[in-house]
Amino acid sequence: MTKEEVIQIIKKNIVENLDDISEEEIDPKKSMRDYGANSLDMIEVVSSSMREMNIKVPRSELSDINNIDELADKFMEYV
Repeated sequence: MTKEEVIQIIKKNIVENLDDISEEEIDPKKSMRDYGANSLDMIEVVSSSMREMNIKVPRSELSDINNIDELADKFMEYV
């Protein structure tokens, strides 16, 4: 799985969990908060993405992530 594929999975889950946003307008250099996500939305996006990729990332490793691109990098360590 490539990093671009991981980003696409994250984007798909953002669109499914947030209102009024399309995949095309999501910039991986921005955080989910920039798109109106609250902490519960972010947990759901991260959890859904991990389930879809069949990976498990310890929550402690997710605390210092600042944007979608960094999240994809972290997921790539477990793919």
